[in-house]
Formats: sequence, C-alpha cells, structure tokens
Amino acid sequence: MDTTLIRLLDGSRVYLQAVIDNFSRRILSWKLSPSFNPLATVEILLTAAKGSNGDKPVLLVDGGVENFNGAVDELITSGLLSRVLAQTEVTFSNSLIESWWRVLKHQWLYLNTLDSAQTVEKLVVFYVQEHNSRLPHSAFRGQTPDEMYFGTGVGIPTELEAARQQARQVRAEANRKRTCSACEPATVNLN
Repeated sequence: MDTTLIRLLDGSRVYLQAVIDNFSRRILSWKLSPSFNPLATVEILLTAAKGSNGDKPVLLVDGGVENFNGAVDELITSGLLSRVLAQTEVTFSNSLIESWWRVLKHQWLYLNTLDSAQTVEKLVVFYVQEHNSRLPHSAFRGQTPDEMYFGTGVGIPTELEAARQQARQVRAEANRKRTCSACEPATVNLN
C-alpha cells in the first residue's frame, strides 16, 4: 500500500493510493483523490481485503501518515488484517508498489496530457485493467497478474516454451534454406 502524487498541467495535484498483491502483483484496489486524505486508506484497504480468502492479509507499508493514523489503526485492531512496517519490522521494502508507480507514471501517465483529475482517473482505470489482465510479467513466465492471482494461467509457461521451441526450429530451417551470392562458391568460367 502506498500513495503517490501526480501533478497536473495547471500546477494542481491529485493523490493516487493503491494496494498491490505482493505475490501476483495484481492491483487490488486504488483511489484517486484531489487532496491528501489519510482516511481514504481505510476505504481502499476494505475493498482490497474483500477479495482475500483464507489467512488474514498482511499489509506491508512505509511509515507514511496515510498508513499510520487513527482510522487505519482501528481497522488493524479489528483483526481484518495485520500491518507490517517495511524496512523496520521486516528487512524488505514496499518496492513492488514503488516499482508499479514508476511504470504507471513514466510508461503511461506522463505520455498523456494530464489536464484534469478526470483525465488521470480515466488513464489509471485503463492502465490498471491492462496491467492486471493483459500485460504478462516475466517473473511469472508469461502469466498476467490476474492469472497468477486467480490461478487460471498454470499452463501458460509450458505453452509459451513449446511455441518458443517451435519458432526457433522454423527459423533455423528457414535460415538453412537461404542462400546469397556472397555465400555461394565462386564458379570459374573457362571460356
């Protein structure tokens, strides 16, 4: 869970909060706000927690005020989820969400005209959908975050490896059949 700031063309700002699943890298919930509102954290955490089943989710956060406030503390106390402070209570960081921010901003948002909060919201809606359902991840050997999260892409790595081997074989055979004048033996004309 983290919050990032996005500056608009007119100099104003909007704040984007998101929750990413550390296993599948799926964006579970997000919210765009015109002002920094730490209480909005509870809303997106509740949305993100709805989809979890089984063990109590563990929330990995940095020390920002959006993650440590009365409303979030109350949610943690309720037992719905537990909170772990990155780099303090555990040795690893919240780098997955930080990495997602970087990609979202530099490979998508900053390529567009960010003239209003509505524009940013439309762009984020599109990107989250694409990120979750269409963009394969190399760490998952070609599976998307949705396929990892829901367990629906188990056969994809095997299918991709078979297709890769097939393409390599076809390419090698096509290359062997090609000839060029530079590679052909010189013929001597004795006339």
